[in-house]
Amino acid sequence: MMQKQQLEVENVETDRALEELKKAGADDAVYKNAGSVLIKSKKEDVVKELEERKELSNTRVMVLTKQETRVKENLKEVENKINEMIRGMQGSASGGAPPTGTGQPPKPRAE
Repeated sequence: MMQKQQLEVENVETDRALEELKKAGADDAVYKNAGSVLIKSKKEDVVKELEERKELSNTRVMVLTKQETRVKENLKEVENKINEMIRGMQGSASGGAPPTGTGQPPKPRAE
């Protein structure tokens, strides 16, 4: 879930960068990050790189969304099975002594 949020934030930042690049003129200097250094680059190259990054990020968000959906469905199934087991145990417990957890009658105590 955190990965998905990080990717969504990255998408917003990429969109903002693309908007700013559209405002820039063809002759304006454009720089891109390379670690802690800024490198002068061609506007077209930077736009292309940002669009590719955005596309990859969108794909990863879609994959994470599908994974999240599957995990939630699996969790719901497990929750339903646990609830059924609990109801089954409560039903058998109301007919006699409380269950011991082993499925066998309790052993007599030695005194």
